[in-house]
Amino acid sequence: MCEEPLERVCPTCGSEQVIKNGSTHNGKPKYQCKICGHQFAIDPTNSPVSEETKQLIDRLLLEKISLRGIARVTQVRWSWLQDYVNQKLSQIPRQVKVSAKPLGKLVIECDEMWSFVDSQKNEVYICLAIDRNARKIVGCFVGDRTRKSARKLWASLPEIYQQFAFAYTDFWQAYKTVIPPKRHKAVDKETGLTNHVERLNNTFRQRVSRLVRESLSFSKKLNNHIGAIWYFIHGYNAELD
Repeated sequence: MCEEPLERVCPTCGSEQVIKNGSTHNGKPKYQCKICGHQFAIDPTNSPVSEETKQLIDRLLLEKISLRGIARVTQVRWSWLQDYVNQKLSQIPRQVKVSAKPLGKLVIECDEMWSFVDSQKNEVYICLAIDRNARKIVGCFVGDRTRKSARKLWASLPEIYQQFAFAYTDFWQAYKTVIPPKRHKAVDKETGLTNHVERLNNTFRQRVSRLVRESLSFSKKLNNHIGAIWYFIHGYNAELD
């Protein structure tokens, strides 16, 4: 007696409008939903990843562990992890929200940190602004080291910081063209007036594996690089709440 064929229904949206889309590594046919685009196999060999494992992965992404290492620790498929992380990073908000007006005088420190994407010849600078009193990151832009990037960093700040904050920076000339002169002072490292943001750069390199100078965990795509940085920023700020 023949068994009834398994129903071809998208597990994500429940649509029956699915088409064949190749096969898995072990020969099982794959399908793709014409409605939501989700790809799946019927009766897959690999069991779905639990919410508990996903939460663990979310926490591990905030530590200096490569994606290969996370896959080994959590025992998930490498291809699944890549897709999961890529989707998560693409959805990360790329601006800091301030829920209430900070108390006292607003003082920020700004600095730039070198990184790269795909090749060390492809330099990418991470421009950061930190609230000196709250120690939270309040602004970030990832790009080159030009006047445009300085403008983007300033634009990433919540409006209250753009209007009232006093800024200490290094002597990168681009800052002078962006920050109001009466609320800006360029200083040497020896003054200690940018110690907090410089220390933050070290924290980034200690916690984000793709920012280590000599690393096999570097980003291959700029969007993932930017997403990973903002993912860490939100996680870092949440730890200070």
